[in-house]
Amino acid sequence: MTSRTASDPGPLLGPADVRELAAALGVRPTKQLGQNFVIDANTVRRIVRTAEVTPDDVVVEVGPGLGSLTLALLQAADRVVAVEIDPGLAAALPSTVRARLPERADRFELVNEDALHVTELPGPPPTAMVANLPYNVAVPVLLHMLATFPTVGRTLVMVQAEVADRLAAAPGNKVYGVPSVKANWYAEVRRAGAIGRNVFWPAPNVDSGLVSLVRRDPPTTRASRREVFAVVDAAFAQRRKTLRAALAGWAGSAAAAESALLAAEVSPRARGEELTVAEFARIAEHRPLT
Repeated sequence: MTSRTASDPGPLLGPADVRELAAALGVRPTKQLGQNFVIDANTVRRIVRTAEVTPDDVVVEVGPGLGSLTLALLQAADRVVAVEIDPGLAAALPSTVRARLPERADRFELVNEDALHVTELPGPPPTAMVANLPYNVAVPVLLHMLATFPTVGRTLVMVQAEVADRLAAAPGNKVYGVPSVKANWYAEVRRAGAIGRNVFWPAPNVDSGLVSLVRRDPPTTRASRREVFAVVDAAFAQRRKTLRAALAGWAGSAAAAESALLAAEVSPRARGEELTVAEFARIAEHRPLT
């Protein structure tokens, strides 16, 4: 691909393009939908490179907005399926693709739905997910998509920097919590870079970060994902308490929680922030019968 600058984005969207499209559609970005549109072509190229998108990939994108990242993904992937909740943006995006990348328009599909409720996608199963996630629902959307589409092997999402830190945190880190453990159930998770505020319109009041997730098998366990996640939720609902106390409601009593923890070879005096996802899975296997 020919190298270009932000002032010469080619078929991608630059700042003027984004504002013109928004004006034509009467779009005013809303905080309610977490809308901040990327206006820098070099940034979306960087995201696609970091995601290691290949010509064989079927990419699902959540929250495509005006299409900044969509166009870059279409240049690199075999197919792109975009999930957009906003009816106005969803109606306009296919036209933007046809106008700017006509030779790739047949490789693009649009799903006008709330990503939290999507259970199937048109065409071949997705192999990757790349998205600038709406920051107000980033973690629920990410976890839902990972659970619903097991064929997604690689994921790269842009989220609020603090959320990126939580997702990629390891046990013992002060920001390690529910998102960290649940994301780690599905994948190896790492921070993959930072994104400045000036590449967005409107510029957000928070910094942004990239998170890479490479799917792997969950821990070997007799417990279901739902059962393991119930332990995780209980452990972090009162994160300052020891697991013996925090899991009392889950187990039926503090004594029953202690028994389950000892059976799982986890100290009752430990706290949730110290445990790996595999240790949470072991605890789930030993929930007392009620």
